[in-house]
Amino acid sequence: MNVLFPRDLKQLFKALAEPGARVLAGGTDLLVRLRSKPDLSCTLVSLDRLAALRGVAEDSGAGNKGAATGVGPGTLHRVLRLGAACTHAELLAHPLVRARLPVLAQALADLGSPPIRNMGTLGGNLCTASPAGDTLPPLLALGAEVELASTAGTRRLPLAEFLLGPGRAALQPAEILTAVRVPVPGVNVRQHFEKVGRRDALAVAVVSLAALVRLGHGGKVAEARLAWGSVAPTIWRCPEAEAALVGRKLSLTALAEAAALVRAQVQPISDVRASADYRREVAGNLLLRLAMLE
Repeated sequence: MNVLFPRDLKQLFKALAEPGARVLAGGTDLLVRLRSKPDLSCTLVSLDRLAALRGVAEDSGAGNKGAATGVGPGTLHRVLRLGAACTHAELLAHPLVRARLPVLAQALADLGSPPIRNMGTLGGNLCTASPAGDTLPPLLALGAEVELASTAGTRRLPLAEFLLGPGRAALQPAEILTAVRVPVPGVNVRQHFEKVGRRDALAVAVVSLAALVRLGHGGKVAEARLAWGSVAPTIWRCPEAEAALVGRKLSLTALAEAAALVRAQVQPISDVRASADYRREVAGNLLLRLAMLE
């Protein structure tokens, strides 16, 4: 098995043109799969030495499809550009992420173990496209979009269009994810992430919820963005529940009514980690936790 370490995008795309080439980011998923089913003819192309895929920067969000004046779509806003090869630990420790995107920081803190956070990358988590991926619900709720690059050029895509299903992302042949652009929520936006697993540590989410709620006059909800993980083939939102909260305070009564809408709409599956009925109940119950944000 060959391992290549390109130092710029030109070298990267040349390496990816080799037969059997596969991208190696953190390797927390890929190396496990290769260990169980070795492929000695495979060429691994490491992203570890590509400075273009690292770092966190803040810039103007002019023209950004996912940019937000409050929580939802807008035309101009501050945006954090997160390099796809940043590790979870690097992002969790970054002051801009912690200050501007606490919902993402909360998810990163719950992700795996310290060794996993030190190896795994943001781009790897997204390209794996698992509905249980911890960074996916907060990024979808935030209105993130991905930057993609190939020899044909670069393009941007809303995260909701990038995630196609379990293990399926909208990557074209020899195309890579270079960065994630995340609009910074405006003022009076409450952010919350929580997941339920079968154990307290190293848990794969049975159900997770990322919530962004913008409060307006009198503490009433002006806008809500709610994204659940592990309840559908990809990250799932419930527009009916979001709309039901608008114009109301985050009281248990309002949240219970929205939770009932969630349970009526969500269609999870049963698997070895949980039954569909349990996931449906928990998906609604997690919404009740937002009462603490009032």
